[in-house]
Amino acid sequence: MRHHEYTVDLPHSAPRLWALFQSYDLWKEYAPAVLEVEIVYPGDGQGNGLVRKVTYPLPFGRRGESFELVKNVRPNRGYDYVMLRGGLSGSVSLESIGANRTRLRFRESFHLDHPILRWFEAPIYRFINKKNEESMRGAAAWLATHPDFRADLIEPEAQEIRTTGP
Repeated sequence: MRHHEYTVDLPHSAPRLWALFQSYDLWKEYAPAVLEVEIVYPGDGQGNGLVRKVTYPLPFGRRGESFELVKNVRPNRGYDYVMLRGGLSGSVSLESIGANRTRLRFRESFHLDHPILRWFEAPIYRFINKKNEESMRGAAAWLATHPDFRADLIEPEAQEIRTTGP
């Protein structure tokens, strides 16, 4: 079994990042880890039970496909997911660390059951990890170049309190 954890501080509010992550039609614009995404089942009002079909790149021009169940949704804070066919599970969490500053944590575990494919598990997973990390940074870059996207979720910067001496 392979485990990967990636943490990065991003210059956007957690609610704004959350809104982008919930806009599945935009994933292909910022995420090199995604070729296509389709919502198979929307889940409840918060997204618990959502099933998405994600097509993603693999080494040598190959494509992979996963059906992922989203669960334990914590709006503006994160969610967990599991691949319905296969040995992948993961989570995304968002932690506000200041005005328009969010610490994103991405965790994923992966295990290939097919004996022949297990020979290729390490290089495949390194490739996928790299693409996932590029996708997280891509989300921040996309928001920076699209200031109108959910501008209502940009937090006001903290104002310095200035006092004058006696």
